[in-house]
Amino acid sequence: PCFNSLFITTGLLVGTLDSVLDSTAKVAPFRILHQTPDSQVYLSIACGADREEITKHWEWLEENIMKTLSVFDSNEDITNFVQGKIRGLIAEEGKHSFAKEDDPEKFREALLKFEKCFGLPEQEKLVTYYSCSYWKGRVPCQGWLYLSTNFLSFYSFLLGSEIKLIISWDAVSKLEKTSNVILTESIHVCSQGENHYFSMFLHINQTYLLMEQLANYAIKRIFDKETFDNDPVLDDPLQITKRGLENRAHSEQFSAFFRLPKEETLKEVHECFLWVPFSHFNTHGKMCISENYICFASQDGNLCSVIIPLREVLAIDKTNDSSKSVIISVKGKTAFRFSEVKEFEELVAKLRLKCGA
Repeated sequence: PCFNSLFITTGLLVGTLDSVLDSTAKVAPFRILHQTPDSQVYLSIACGADREEITKHWEWLEENIMKTLSVFDSNEDITNFVQGKIRGLIAEEGKHSFAKEDDPEKFREALLKFEKCFGLPEQEKLVTYYSCSYWKGRVPCQGWLYLSTNFLSFYSFLLGSEIKLIISWDAVSKLEKTSNVILTESIHVCSQGENHYFSMFLHINQTYLLMEQLANYAIKRIFDKETFDNDPVLDDPLQITKRGLENRAHSEQFSAFFRLPKEETLKEVHECFLWVPFSHFNTHGKMCISENYICFASQDGNLCSVIIPLREVLAIDKTNDSSKSVIISVKGKTAFRFSEVKEFEELVAKLRLKCGA
């Protein structure tokens, strides 16, 4: 199967059904249309102003959609797939309307929809929500994924078809990012023997990170009672926030990477260069600061990492030249020179306060 009738006619990948195109798209001189032999209805996939613009979108369609169509068995499946893909692009274009905790009005609207759609207990706290597609077989259904303290929920209502899904975090047996011939990148959730796939996220890594944190919380509530009781956030789900989850995840990644005690909390991250004396070059990376450690990991392929316990620090100095350098002297007559540190004077003041140096 393939696009049986695709006519070049215009630019931006904004189209879905012709009825929802805006007035500028309707009079545009170029369009790309999708139509199957057994249907008299066509979908306007793209619209724009000149041949160069539309050619770019045609090439995008060839690379991202048309290569996938051969896996479908019917024209109906093809049409549903194309619709879902384009709807996903439209959702990305509307990223400014996505959920943000610092946008109280948007979050309140989402909360009201969440409460109305799913009928969960009143104390269930919505953490965040995302626009995405849920795959029902080979057909993507565009809707909203709601992440709350105890449940993963999804709701979609398109063309008279409603999909409602509620999964308890403690029922999730597998959570992973995956990809295949149809889904270039998706999140796979397995619950009670059933597989669920979500894709077309604007920021899939951020979404996956939050889902992983919430799933881990559910496991700790069941199997790690001591940790649960001693953690004020775990003990009171109302304190769980999107920002808090992200910070905790970053701290866990930081502790695991540098093999530090799991209690360490990542406080600051600074891009900089570290002078490597035995190789006589600067390596680019990130300086990570927690309560008790200053760490560095290179990001340019040099595989260089440094862990400095604050208790070992004797002095913290700054240079007077334009290199924006911070020099950290430790016991054993060793010094580490970090350069090109943004706001390095403020950082030096903070580190001196931490170390008493």
